[in-house]
Amino acid sequence: MKVMQKTIPAMMESSVAKFSQNTLVLEKTLSKYESISYGHIHSDVIRLADRLLDKGLQKGDRVALLSEGRSEWLISELALLYLGVINVPLSIKLNEPNELQFRISHSGCSAIIVSNRQLAKIRQIIKDLPDVKFILVFGQEGEFMSNEIGYKDFMQFDKGVDSHRVMAIADSLSENDIANISYTSGTTADPKGIMLSHRNYTANVEQARSLLEIHSYYSSLLILPWDHSFAHTVGLYTLINNGASLSVVELGKTALETLKNIPKNIKETKPTFLLSVPALAKNFKKNIEKGVADKGALTEKLFNHAMSVAYRYNGDGWDKGKGSRMFLKPLVWFYDRILFSKIRQNFGGRLEFFIGGGALLDVDLQRFFYAIGIPMFQGYGLSEAAPIISSNAPLRHKLGSSGFLVKPLELKIIDNDGKELPVGEKGEIVVKGENVMLGYWKNEKATKEALRDGWLYTGDMGYMDNDGFLYVLGRFKSLLIGNDGEKYSPEGIEEALVNQSKYIDQVMLYNNQNNYTVALISPNYQAVKADLKKQNFSFESEESANYICDLIQQEIGQYLEGGIYQDMFPGRWLPAAFAIIPEPFTEENKMVNSTMKVVRGKVVENYQSVIDLLYTSEGKSHRNNYNTSNVRNSLK
Repeated sequence: MKVMQKTIPAMMESSVAKFSQNTLVLEKTLSKYESISYGHIHSDVIRLADRLLDKGLQKGDRVALLSEGRSEWLISELALLYLGVINVPLSIKLNEPNELQFRISHSGCSAIIVSNRQLAKIRQIIKDLPDVKFILVFGQEGEFMSNEIGYKDFMQFDKGVDSHRVMAIADSLSENDIANISYTSGTTADPKGIMLSHRNYTANVEQARSLLEIHSYYSSLLILPWDHSFAHTVGLYTLINNGASLSVVELGKTALETLKNIPKNIKETKPTFLLSVPALAKNFKKNIEKGVADKGALTEKLFNHAMSVAYRYNGDGWDKGKGSRMFLKPLVWFYDRILFSKIRQNFGGRLEFFIGGGALLDVDLQRFFYAIGIPMFQGYGLSEAAPIISSNAPLRHKLGSSGFLVKPLELKIIDNDGKELPVGEKGEIVVKGENVMLGYWKNEKATKEALRDGWLYTGDMGYMDNDGFLYVLGRFKSLLIGNDGEKYSPEGIEEALVNQSKYIDQVMLYNNQNNYTVALISPNYQAVKADLKKQNFSFESEESANYICDLIQQEIGQYLEGGIYQDMFPGRWLPAAFAIIPEPFTEENKMVNSTMKVVRGKVVENYQSVIDLLYTSEGKSHRNNYNTSNVRNSLK
């Protein structure tokens, strides 16, 4: 008797059998959202898979998928997975040609599926991708290049479909077959390709049930990019497994216009929950506060008092309404009736909660949304774990924590020697379960470092509390985190700045879920003074100080568009502001260790006020008083 394989196609088939008439996708065509059923999506999946077989795709082939969220994204991924083809989902944020080219080449893609909005990026690099046999394009009207095919023409809706050959392949798949190669963010041209199997995904979907029950009437507007591991598992497959629906954000003419469509689309689609990252949470909060302020000083004063009452009553969620706080309940109910319920109408009126992922969400933000009655429950995960490891949820939550663990999953907190630590002690988070990746594509060294005896070494520091909640404190290693949750390593950028600029002696980048990256820089004053002498500048003059600040700014600018190193790193990772520090990092001031590596935690601790300055309008100006003063003092 054949063992039932827990593949993504098997999960989809099960859901279609149970929920054929349910809405799977809500997508805007012209002026209103239209419903697309599970049965309809399934028919298109089989049709596309059949056409892809005609193009010669075979099990184990790799195909890149570069598109905004849309029904064709889901149809394409499922069609590939039904054939045992490995999907390589790519972020639309990848704008540098070398970033895209590396991923497509490294994974060995033989085809590309792309939206018309992203097509120009592929056309720019296609000459350097000799293994790509064809490009399938969503939404493109007009002229195609010789190797490009329009999606509508490719589907040939007037012709029959051989569903039997598609299902024969789907039924033969193993749950351990690779479903996706999902690339991490790399600092140079070597991001790692995370190999996630069908079982990694279906196991994580099953594990998610231990956190939260998803009902078939649930719906979510998928705000996050669909290649994002969090959106991918929770926003697509967890919903599909439960017969729920997902809505597509209406695309604007520009990325900014698309973002502006989100509040309107939330009202139109009336989601029951939303996935969020810190950057979105901050925008939502800012819009709420602006809406309140616009109603006048009296309303704003009432709102602030209502929030303070709700904060006291809610505590950290775990102790909500306990003890003397119970006496605040009538007042909380009153404020909810006259204020908070009206705010919730702006989110469609059905929104029960957010799930926050991608990066740690500030506890004050969590308290804010909890107070207005749409809690933002923090979760934790890694793409290498498909990605959910833990989360807070409606029935069990503690604000400030990353929630309780999915089940089944083993977790240990270990010290530097690999010894397991007791509850409450900080160490590295390591996990073991069916959701843990197979390894990194064509990178045995990185795989051996991350996976040991089936355990995934996350590189994150944290601890478990006595109530079973996980607290994640940050990276052991030096990865930085942008405000959208993207993690990236600063080391390659720092090395390049030092090695390729004669004016920069030391640099340390910083970003902890902020709007942009900043840098602390120690100039090479020997080179700087030689330059000043050539310019006949007096060392003590304000002109000299400004000149040196301009010089450092120009050196960083060489890595931005138009610079000689413009394609080395994504522009969003480069420092948008910098501080010229008063002294170099040394062993004496404990800023570097015995191997001459910068001790990041110590530097941040010492320069926290300077880092804070760099996130102000004054600090963002490279000729700020802090910089010019330090330069003049160093030149004396």
